[in-house]
Amino acid sequence: MKNLRNYVQLIGHLGKEPSVTNYDSGKKVARVSLATHDDYFSAKGEKILNTMWHNLVAWDKKADFVEKYFSKGNLVLVNGRLSTRSYEDKSGALKYVTEVIVTDVMKLNKERESDYTPSTFK
Repeated sequence: MKNLRNYVQLIGHLGKEPSVTNYDSGKKVARVSLATHDDYFSAKGEKILNTMWHNLVAWDKKADFVEKYFSKGNLVLVNGRLSTRSYEDKSGALKYVTEVIVTDVMKLNKERESDYTPSTFK
């Protein structure tokens, strides 16, 4: 149960192409946004769709997988942990960012009808 302390699982669509950075140290990082949707009914009975955006960060071999197999619009399942960091923007204001550090990822939609199993990396 100790692994469930900081654990998130999301299913959603990628909002853009992955952005990949290679560092001099040999490390590699892929960043991409993920949209998840939730719906509910208002007091007037109208169905409201609420879209939430999540920042995904994949390192090294997971970054390779994301770079090779993921593109805008793909339906994916992501397991990871939440990480919050802060930085100063150009005006000196302190900003906070929450990201999902990817531990496992799976592409759920098919590229071709002949694809029977989802692509996965663990």
